[in-house]
Amino acid sequence: MIKSVMRGLLGAAAVLAAASVAQAQTAVKFALDWKFEGPSAPYFVAIDKGYYKAEGLDVSIDSGPGSVAGIARVAAGTYPLGFFDFNSLTRFLDQTPDAPVTSVLMVYDVPPFAIVSTTKGGVMKPKDLEGKILGAPAADGAFAQWKAFVKETGIDAGKVTINNVGFPVREPMLAKGDVDAITGFSFSSYFNMLQNGAAPTDVKVLLMSDYGLVLYGNAIMVNTEFAKANPKIVAGFVKATIKGMQDTYKDPAAAIKSVMKRNETGDEKVELDRLKMALKDNIATKFVMSNGFGGIDPARLEKSLDQIGLTYDFKAKPKASALFDSSYLPPVADRKL
Repeated sequence: MIKSVMRGLLGAAAVLAAASVAQAQTAVKFALDWKFEGPSAPYFVAIDKGYYKAEGLDVSIDSGPGSVAGIARVAAGTYPLGFFDFNSLTRFLDQTPDAPVTSVLMVYDVPPFAIVSTTKGGVMKPKDLEGKILGAPAADGAFAQWKAFVKETGIDAGKVTINNVGFPVREPMLAKGDVDAITGFSFSSYFNMLQNGAAPTDVKVLLMSDYGLVLYGNAIMVNTEFAKANPKIVAGFVKATIKGMQDTYKDPAAAIKSVMKRNETGDEKVELDRLKMALKDNIATKFVMSNGFGGIDPARLEKSLDQIGLTYDFKAKPKASALFDSSYLPPVADRKL
């Protein structure tokens, strides 16, 4: 009888403990820049493997409106955390210097800004753009770097015809030969070209970072008022995301399963290849492999601000301390890929 009562008490205690853990989970909304595609794998891995939960977080992830527009959502507190373009953050803070937003984890050490062409288009190097037609959506993040790219490569911009094309028709126009090259994100435009009938060997991708641009790419951003009130939540989110990235880097094929569970209409092979491209070109760079994932090089950041200044007239160039807060990062040893 006593043993039966003890078992009952222990069972009740276990239920109460489980309920306590469930209650301890803090709901956190996180916004991506775009759709649930291959490069978003680390966040879903962190959910599926319980890394966020281990930090006391119940993280929900929403798709986003693009790598630029979402920054205002974080500043407004609609999302306390988001994944958006670091270069756009510099311009956003120049225009609204008191906006409560900064970045806390650099994800794309190298941005995917690219010029994409085909064998028929004939743009195999930057200078080949002279005398050609470049299809570039006015709001494209890659096209936003055009003036800096021109300066670094010595292109005579007056010899390049730029057509303002819509995002939906950008790759189809290149595939049909209506333009000779386009601007875009490498791992988006490349696979969009394949879906438009181009052969992999027929698509040429010129990463702007290979031709003098030292800009950073997308980063995890946080509402600073939220961070001040909830530093442990932000640190926990950063820590768990890094674990998700480490697992994704070690086994992309397993990681992509976490994406496909949430994107039933996607093509798993395409998304895995997209993820591998992002890991190789944008995430696991020489700097990251030597210095750990998620941090920045202050000297490079200053130079990147100078390059942004070629494409944007700062009212007062933001200070590095306003753009990136490294205080939430774990030690380098815990950030190795």
